[in-house]
Amino acid sequence: MEAYGATADGRPVEQYTLTNAAGMEVKLITYGGILTEIHAPDRQGRLANVALGFDSLAKYQAVHPYFGAITGRYANRIAGGRFTLDGVEYSLFKQDGECSLHGGEVGFDKRVWKAREIDGGVELSYSSPAGEEGYPGRLDVSVRYSLGDANDLRIDYAAETDAPTVLNLTNHSYFNLMGEGEGTIYDHVLMLNADHYTPTDARQIPTGEIAPVNGTPFDFRLPKAIGPGQRSADEQIMMAKGYDHNFVLNRAGLAEGDLGLAARVYEPRSGRVMEVWTTEPGIQFYAGNFLDTTLVGASGRLYRQSDGLALETQHFPDSPNQPHFPSTVLRPGERFESTTIYRFSTDAN
Repeated sequence: MEAYGATADGRPVEQYTLTNAAGMEVKLITYGGILTEIHAPDRQGRLANVALGFDSLAKYQAVHPYFGAITGRYANRIAGGRFTLDGVEYSLFKQDGECSLHGGEVGFDKRVWKAREIDGGVELSYSSPAGEEGYPGRLDVSVRYSLGDANDLRIDYAAETDAPTVLNLTNHSYFNLMGEGEGTIYDHVLMLNADHYTPTDARQIPTGEIAPVNGTPFDFRLPKAIGPGQRSADEQIMMAKGYDHNFVLNRAGLAEGDLGLAARVYEPRSGRVMEVWTTEPGIQFYAGNFLDTTLVGASGRLYRQSDGLALETQHFPDSPNQPHFPSTVLRPGERFESTTIYRFSTDAN
């Protein structure tokens, strides 16, 4: 652990560095629980940072697209910035057109978390008071980051509440397996373990339909390069300016709480592979559509459209307003638990 500076209002921020026997290295800060660097080996064993991010706390405190952060209380979008729970309507901050996005104006990505070292990693904790960003109930949250010797970065989420509430927690890291700042992700080869996805309207709110991927650019059941679909004239792609959609993961045969393979990404030039395993029912594939050369990354290079991709394990967007989606309601006496693993390896081909 080392000091990483202080927030604009004087709160100290710490940085933790995790390493394993294989030489992999992960860095995170207590501001937003942000994963700032993930150094993974290529097929020659050379390490490179494969996570987009910045080189200073000041840049993370400025406006940015949630690089590496814990997002909540509710990751992704809630339509109209409102939902009804047990007959009571709750209004949320609307910062993305006519919806609430990633927890509101000051979500978990902008909070300073408490940290303590655990075996193989760090546990972050935060207590969100009742009414924060419009959400009911006090919510006590913990997020554990740990790094195993098999190059598996594990994230364990847990939460409890004192009143009925909704929550959806994820990490919003952007990956480029060539290395941060090394170019687009168009040639990355992606597999998504999903037969269906949730189409969106022009506001990027799910329409409620659970649609088959078959015959669409959203069919990643067999590995394929991202670029052709990202540049296609499909209506869903055009409205979102690229991939920014929730995929319904195939979990047949898995019990609640079991880890299942959600995604696999392969980068041909470096040979790096990243698998995503999760207990969650969905994954948001976002292809960096709004990276627009206004942000300078840790390498000193500008980030352009599709210079990174996010694979956010989650419950579905707008679930509080879509009763046929998996529920995101948490009640007193219940404990929310979720696990996601990003596992790094290489392919010799």
